[in-house]
Amino acid sequence: MREVKTSQRWLLPACACALLFTGCAQQRQPLYHWGDFQTVQYGYFKGDKGPEEGIVALEKVREEAKASGRHVPPGLQAHLGMLYGLTGRTDLFEQNLLAEKQSFPESSVYLDFLLKKKQKPEGAR
Repeated sequence: MREVKTSQRWLLPACACALLFTGCAQQRQPLYHWGDFQTVQYGYFKGDKGPEEGIVALEKVREEAKASGRHVPPGLQAHLGMLYGLTGRTDLFEQNLLAEKQSFPESSVYLDFLLKKKQKPEGAR
């Protein structure tokens, strides 16, 4: 019977490990295109940016996502709708909230609440 050298004994397990870890190292493209969404949202809530600046920036993020074939992240369309609502464009407010609701059904309860609140007459509470 032939004697196997120690260096040859570890060759097969080493090759198996290399193949296993090579498969794990695949680069995946992110599901969402975040762009500047978090920065814009933070700037608005901090008071550094107004609604119009936010609308322009978030519309740009939405276009970049569309161009790259990725989805917009959760909350982007709702935040954009809120900004449109603050500027008096209620049609775009509603359109963006409905788009958020369609993309992320788990947010339906909150978005329905916002939509109902916006539909009430100005004097009623």
